[in-house]
Amino acid sequence: MGRRLRVVFFGTAEFAVPSLNALRDAGHEVLAVVTQPDKPQGRGRQLAASPVKQAALAQNLPVLQPRRVRAEAFLEKMRALAPDVLALAAFGQIVPQALLDLPPLGPINVHGSLLPKYRGAAPIQRAIMAGETQTGVTTMWMDASLDTGDMLLESAIPILREDTAGTLTPKLAEIGAQLLIQTLDGLAEGTLPRRPQEDAQATPAPALTPDDSLIRWDELASTTENRVRGLSPKPGAFAVFRGQRVKIWEGSAEVLAEEIEADTEAGKTAPGALEAGAPGTILRVEMKGAHGVLVATGGGGALRLRVVQPESRNRMPAESWAQSARIAVGEAFD
Repeated sequence: MGRRLRVVFFGTAEFAVPSLNALRDAGHEVLAVVTQPDKPQGRGRQLAASPVKQAALAQNLPVLQPRRVRAEAFLEKMRALAPDVLALAAFGQIVPQALLDLPPLGPINVHGSLLPKYRGAAPIQRAIMAGETQTGVTTMWMDASLDTGDMLLESAIPILREDTAGTLTPKLAEIGAQLLIQTLDGLAEGTLPRRPQEDAQATPAPALTPDDSLIRWDELASTTENRVRGLSPKPGAFAVFRGQRVKIWEGSAEVLAEEIEADTEAGKTAPGALEAGAPGTILRVEMKGAHGVLVATGGGGALRLRVVQPESRNRMPAESWAQSARIAVGEAFD
């Protein structure tokens, strides 16, 4: 273990919890944990603590929840604590320069992408939605702009075809926790160089909006599949059928032309809908074999819906939804 540092930790989302735990396990002194104010959640709109707050309270660590970290009263608290370093991960507020300049060993951020790619609030979701096959975590020395500071350490992992935001986030969170400790050790020893980002290579990863969740059937099947994966489990992708929302939890891209050729070679007649279906048209409902509901997409492909959630109902296999709703081949999503 390196030198024991006095750390103020900033984090809110689940992604940040392993980093907080790693600080404790490495023996650093966590002076305070700063997280977002409690927010109403669920049907009852009861105030709920962030994952980081829950983890901090379990460790009996002091918790601060400023509405604005740039407020002078909060800055005074930070000056009084006199930390060696600020460690941030998935915090959710822009940190002012006055706070960034405070710690001698730097304000260090754990970011869920290989910078300069995917700067912003949703790097993990955006990487999956863009069809990336690799991502990772970068630790950086923060500046006042969004994710533009000098890079310190990074670690890459593949994005698997079956990965969703829900499966990829904990993988990256654990890598980020390890990188954070290695970064702090290197800074304490004075052996860690800072590397400027190549701004020309930067790509944005803005926060998700409700519009991101809407499936566009005229997009390529692979793009639609990536949207479903990137938005699972939260907030989820949806389409509208018979005037009601249907969330799409699992789906896989398929190429219709290959299916038609295979059917022809096998001496079967390919259904006409497969050849002529407009984007959003239901082409097949399969109860056996590959199972699922095949929906036409742009570019001559299709998305095989596997798990869906009709409005006001639980998740279910797509073919069960089609059967219970008496969906016919040739019907289309709105």
